[in-house]
Amino acid sequence: MDMDYTATQSGFRQRKLYPKMKNTSMDGTDPSQLFDDTSAAPGVQPAGFPGQGVGAMGYPGQTLLSDPMSNLAMAYGSSLASQGKDLVDKNLDRFLPISKLKYYFAVDTVYVGKKLGLLVFPYMHQNWEVSYQQDTPVAPRFDINAPDLYIPAMGFITYILVAGLALGTQNRFTPEILGMQASSALVWLIMEVLAVLLSLYLVTVNTDLTTIDLVAFSGYKYVGMIVGVVAGLLFGRTGYYLTLLWCCISIFVFMIRTLRLKLLSEAAAQGVLVHGARNQLRMYLTMSIAAAQPIFMYWLTYHLVR
Repeated sequence: MDMDYTATQSGFRQRKLYPKMKNTSMDGTDPSQLFDDTSAAPGVQPAGFPGQGVGAMGYPGQTLLSDPMSNLAMAYGSSLASQGKDLVDKNLDRFLPISKLKYYFAVDTVYVGKKLGLLVFPYMHQNWEVSYQQDTPVAPRFDINAPDLYIPAMGFITYILVAGLALGTQNRFTPEILGMQASSALVWLIMEVLAVLLSLYLVTVNTDLTTIDLVAFSGYKYVGMIVGVVAGLLFGRTGYYLTLLWCCISIFVFMIRTLRLKLLSEAAAQGVLVHGARNQLRMYLTMSIAAAQPIFMYWLTYHLVR
């Protein structure tokens, strides 16, 4: 700065010399810049704010996770979710023991063949008791008397396919009609199982039958329905009625001999005449369940054969 020159000039002149001075700030920014440059890329620390980068403060999520209260809240929420899941599983297992579904699908080819033969011709079978091993029923593949869900499930699907084939041969097939056929069969099955459960509750029968057992026994009628419809497609209505009549009698005998061991008292199940109002109610209930199977078989198949 030229001291002599400024001393001889007026105050106004001295003020004119001040912008010519190269006065730079400590951080190297231009003093003529009115605003900070915020166009820097993310992660680049803007000028004028030293020590405030990510490394100094850390991410906000790290601070939240390191908070003891947050950890406590997360642990409490996980505990509530676990308790809710256990409660739902416990109540669901009372009515539909999903954990036992694996048992009902433990079948093999030999079991399926023998069980299909038993459903079509049950008259020569003698021993109808389910085998147990340490108070637990053995898997269906080891005992032909054990209920399973494989045959009812495959029977239901095959019945829908055969129904579609029958409708197609009559030029009546549409996706809507086939869907109505499937939904109708499923609704009738659910209503049947619910009616049996209500009857067991009203009669106060102490039995080891579960809901899945009832679904399995109610689903065995699809085997006779399939045989009847196929016979109707091959041999007309006469073949349908004769075959369906045989299958209806077979499923009636099968249900009577199977359910009497589950619903009747021990003496009555062995054929001994037992007097008593409660035992008679159980016998009527057993016969009603067995008699309902032919009715459903005819109701769900008669319109498929012409």
